[in-house]
Amino acid sequence: MKSKLIYYIVVLLISTLTYGQGQKNYEPTKENLEAREWFKEARFGLFVHWGVYSILGDGEWVMNNQNIAVDAYEKLPSFFNPIEFNADEWVNMAKEAGMKYITITSRHHDGFSMFDTKASHYNIVESTPFGRDILKELAEACKKADIKLFFYYSLLDWNRDDYYPRGRTGKEIPGRNQGDWDEYIKFMKLQLTELLTNYGEIAGIWFDGYWDQTILSVPNQEKSGKLQIDWHLDEIYSLIHNLQPQCLIGNNHHIAPIEGEDFQMFEKDLPGNNTTGFGTAASDIGQLPFEVCETINGSWGFNLQDKKHKSEKELIHYVVKAAGYGSNLLLNVGPMPNGKIQNEHVQSLKKIGEWLQKNGETIYGTSAGPISPTEALAITQKDKKIYVHVLDQNNTVFIKGFEGRIKSISLFKESKQLVYDDNRFGLLIQIPENQIDPIDTIVEITLK
Repeated sequence: MKSKLIYYIVVLLISTLTYGQGQKNYEPTKENLEAREWFKEARFGLFVHWGVYSILGDGEWVMNNQNIAVDAYEKLPSFFNPIEFNADEWVNMAKEAGMKYITITSRHHDGFSMFDTKASHYNIVESTPFGRDILKELAEACKKADIKLFFYYSLLDWNRDDYYPRGRTGKEIPGRNQGDWDEYIKFMKLQLTELLTNYGEIAGIWFDGYWDQTILSVPNQEKSGKLQIDWHLDEIYSLIHNLQPQCLIGNNHHIAPIEGEDFQMFEKDLPGNNTTGFGTAASDIGQLPFEVCETINGSWGFNLQDKKHKSEKELIHYVVKAAGYGSNLLLNVGPMPNGKIQNEHVQSLKKIGEWLQKNGETIYGTSAGPISPTEALAITQKDKKIYVHVLDQNNTVFIKGFEGRIKSISLFKESKQLVYDDNRFGLLIQIPENQIDPIDTIVEITLK
């Protein structure tokens, strides 16, 4: 009983410390600021969740969700042989979809590394019959196609003993042992060094799992401001920026940006929204570039029984609404264990690409419009052009409190002027009913 009391006192003391501080006195370099500007203009990227978990066809959290023992799970790499993987096909698919960058899982929570690492034998080159470094092949394909490459990197690990103390997930997985937290930090720093020295110029590192070590202060809530460990973010963020100054750092922690981060991400929610229960509070939204990540169906990793495929209209609306918040959209696919991407996902991306071919001017390089998106409207802006995306097929559009001296209003890429009334209450625009688009009617406002 006495030892337990001492343990709880130690935990309480640790929880009061300000862990998780980022790169102290961080000042982004010229290269980093330029990369941020590129990122803000890119607006659309491909997220790829892929690992040995795809064999089980039950998503990337299957080890945790099914409490698969460590030694049992470690059998998966021995029959992971994605012979149909083709990096050029993936990159060309992304490019045709209008995507400007790819973010891929280098190591997910199951601890398996999808690249050639000297820090662990538990990797795709040494532990699978496939024996190839997919990140190397993808990096080469991206360079040829002028597509930027980001690496997702999990901070938490259900496989390594050194990920100790345990976080809030994976507690029921059999075979997890105690280890040395400082050794785990060394392991991560070694892998990050490899990722930033062996694969050419990397556009960014996308961290996930910080929340696993938070001490819950509210029942059933994912986040809290207190940590039970020190993530050594100052060392990790400094390492990244020293190796590649332009490399952008993002962390999927669902809290306000930490010093040293270069963009702020929002998981399955538009900025300021919280439909998931772990969304980022409006008060925690900072001034960094934004990125929203979302799935093309209902799962991140390949899920054989996931039938929640979003329609063309839903996906295009997500692109538009994200841009209306001044945010990128990172849209996820979960490749199958053979290395192919599901045909329905390929077709969905193709339809988005066709739409962006026609309407990309209203998305790429734009900033958030004068009002936040709703179910009916999303507005983007570029110089003296304001693009009103009418999403609800209404032929009457009202923008309350509109400010700006109007030169002309027409449908996008049309010369014929629309009827409108601009008064002290706002701007009222009439659209001919026969001009309403079933997905998105775009009105172009040119300011004087």
